[in-house]
Amino acid sequence: MFASLARALFGTANDRSLKSYQRRVPEINALEPAIQALDDAALRAKTEEFKQRIAAGESQDKLLPEAFAVCREASRRVLGMRHFDVQLIGGMVLQSGRIAEMRTGEGKTLVATLAVYLSALAGKGVHVVTVNDYLARRDAEEMSKLYSFLGLSTGVIVPNLSDDERRAAYASDITYGTNNEFGFDYLRDNMKYTLEEMVQRPFHHAIVDEVDSILIDEARTPLIISGPADDSSDLYRSVDGVVAQLVQTPENYEKDEKLRSVILTEQGSDNVEQMLHEAGILNDGGLYDVHNIAVMHHVQQSLRAYTLFQRDVEYIVRGGKVVIIDEFTGRMMDGRRYSDGLHQALEAKERVEIQPENQTLASITFQNYFRLYPKLSGMTGTAMTEADEFAEIYKLDVVEIPTNLPVARRDTDDEVYITAREKYDAVANLIHEISATGQPVLVGTTSIEKSEYLSNLLKKQNVPHSVLNARFHEMESQIIAQAGSPGSITIATNMAGRGTDIKLGGNLDMLIRQKLEGIEDEAKHESEALRLREEIARNHEKVRDIGGLYVIGTERHESRRIDNQLRGRSGRQGDPGASRFFLSLEDDLMRIYGGDRMGGMWTKLGLKEGEAIVHPWLNKALERAQKKVEARNFDMRKNVLKYDDVMNDQRKEVYAQRREYMAMEDVSGIVQELREQSIEELVHLRIPEKAFAEQWESEELEQDLFKLLNIEFPIRDWAKEDGMDAEMVIQRVEEAAAQAQAARAANIGPNIMRHIEKQVLLTSFDAVWKEHLHALDQLRQGIGLRAYGQRDPLNEYKQEAYMLFTAMLDDMRNRVTTTMSRIEVVQQADPFPEFQGQAIPPNPQDQPMPGLEPQNVGAPSPSGVLPQNAAMDVTLGQVQEWAATTPRNAPCPCGSGKKFKHCHGRLA
Repeated sequence: MFASLARALFGTANDRSLKSYQRRVPEINALEPAIQALDDAALRAKTEEFKQRIAAGESQDKLLPEAFAVCREASRRVLGMRHFDVQLIGGMVLQSGRIAEMRTGEGKTLVATLAVYLSALAGKGVHVVTVNDYLARRDAEEMSKLYSFLGLSTGVIVPNLSDDERRAAYASDITYGTNNEFGFDYLRDNMKYTLEEMVQRPFHHAIVDEVDSILIDEARTPLIISGPADDSSDLYRSVDGVVAQLVQTPENYEKDEKLRSVILTEQGSDNVEQMLHEAGILNDGGLYDVHNIAVMHHVQQSLRAYTLFQRDVEYIVRGGKVVIIDEFTGRMMDGRRYSDGLHQALEAKERVEIQPENQTLASITFQNYFRLYPKLSGMTGTAMTEADEFAEIYKLDVVEIPTNLPVARRDTDDEVYITAREKYDAVANLIHEISATGQPVLVGTTSIEKSEYLSNLLKKQNVPHSVLNARFHEMESQIIAQAGSPGSITIATNMAGRGTDIKLGGNLDMLIRQKLEGIEDEAKHESEALRLREEIARNHEKVRDIGGLYVIGTERHESRRIDNQLRGRSGRQGDPGASRFFLSLEDDLMRIYGGDRMGGMWTKLGLKEGEAIVHPWLNKALERAQKKVEARNFDMRKNVLKYDDVMNDQRKEVYAQRREYMAMEDVSGIVQELREQSIEELVHLRIPEKAFAEQWESEELEQDLFKLLNIEFPIRDWAKEDGMDAEMVIQRVEEAAAQAQAARAANIGPNIMRHIEKQVLLTSFDAVWKEHLHALDQLRQGIGLRAYGQRDPLNEYKQEAYMLFTAMLDDMRNRVTTTMSRIEVVQQADPFPEFQGQAIPPNPQDQPMPGLEPQNVGAPSPSGVLPQNAAMDVTLGQVQEWAATTPRNAPCPCGSGKKFKHCHGRLA
């Protein structure tokens, strides 16, 4: 009651935000006459003026009215589009670091140019994030004309670019790309070995298009860079044969569709164990024995593949590969794979080649990636339903911006049928009825299977139509662009983020590209374009008179956003339109959340075959069910994020430390510090505090120090000396280790040694981090069981993750010390031709660089090419003179930095 009264008196929070932005619109409009009076050169010069004012300390907020007025005028001249007042408000929302909710067709791409232009003036780079490569290319190509006119550079990040191309794109004032490309570049950058190899600049401002799709839907799956692990494809095939028989009997397992989980029943466990023994997969013990845990894991994943994942719903088989289908957009997700062996289980199920399992090398969730940006904003047609999640996870407010023209679409109540067959028959009949009038129809389905089922029904009624799903994704933009032309009927899987406007009468720009491509005669091209323009104009009026685009939904989604995205395709920019949803008790949402209670109610109503129930109360009940599902999904995502936040704190620390190492010219001090810490730890481990000499573990300490430093120490003799204690042992060991390292550096050459130290430091860090990620994955999988012991799994995870992180740092320290104590530069053996007094290079065969060869070390070999000191050309006579006066282990007189015996001394 009080909340309603407060809203009536003061307006909603959204109303108050809008008022604050609307006050600035007249200020921008007042500048328009003066800005219009400028010629192109003077308008372009405004950009440099703005940059200088920002450099002098003027805030972007103070500059906003002028910058927006300049951008609007440039857009009018270059693109032929002038920003509406509501689009100016949208630009202000983006600039302030919020989410702008704008209906479909309100020109969000143009809105973004205002905030992009103003933010880019700081010279720190602006990232515009799109949902797919097509949109990134399209928007970058179209909007770069505007930015180029204003004196700003534009880059685009798409797959298969080289590092140099990516570096150039990120160096641009504005960079377009997909969330995946930006995220993977961040991970790859933190696996590089020099700062010069990195492609991204420090983050500044990201503007996310279809922000709900990227920050919520896509954010359920983390970005992972993987490397190959042990191949267990034969075991997957063997287990698949057993599980395929097991699932024939439903009593063998229990499936929870709400939680998307499946477990074996007691009967199922006994049966699968017996079948595994018969198949020779289990030879010793039971399925749940510790040494059979890998087999149990394979069984569980294979069971999930058979019971929770349907072909043509969650994935398709294309080109001999299992390709994931995005639940929210219906797009194929090439290159993305389910983790933890699930993808291999699906490949075994579908009898395609099983790709080897991967081990995580680097990973990050989209939530934690986008929270790295100092300023983050976004735009979409449907964000208000998820406002709580945006606020809690990303600290982003959602501002709902009114449409430029009132919405004229008619949204009718849902029709609910008992069976799916009746529902689809009713949909097909309605489409047939509408098609006779010439009104365009867009039908939304939830899977490939259902879109093709409906397509077959329409074929039987001889109704021409187009089908858009993951099988025909190449034709996506062409099909959607013409979905508003008279008489067109389009069946499409989920419409989220399609990115192409459905314009009544057809999309002129797309039609010109399709039909006039290849016409080089300019006059003919112009006349054909004029004809198409007139045809589109006639069709536009015709479709408006008929009633606009008719949108039909064949099922309610778990999220209201997806339903709203489909519905929002109709009624853009004040156009007429209509929408209606058809449901059945067999739909997933109704079946899982309605249950038998709703079916009993339908039976009492006495509905006959083909009859539906329609009532506003039913719509409200469905909306309440969707809200519950959305809240549950939010809780699940939030819980996953809490665990990832633990890893994220460690990730940020590791990446920051790694960058610090790369930025340092000389890391010898770090290497020395790590060596001294390792020595202290070993000595204190074997020599307890205030212990007598006979209590020392002298022999073990000698062995440990030799393993660590490759030096033999007489600890047992030292123990006999009067007054000897742990601190004196540490001092002697550190001095000996430092002398050995100094001698090694003198032999190798100081410049090469500095490079070796940095390479060893970075590669050791990478190796232990990779193993740490694997350990955290294993910990995360089983930590939930701690709840049975009345302990909070999250707190347990935090504590154990910290212990693992500490152990990782200890391991890294020991690896670096062990490797550096055994490192040698080994010259590659090369056959020499006969020399006849001509100049001899210090390294023949185009001077191959020496490599690193750690000896007797468990750590991986450091990689990378070593720099070679400049060396003079010498003759065979000079080599013979040097041989008479130069010791074999002394540095070569040629200046290469190598020992004489490994350089020109080989010729003497």
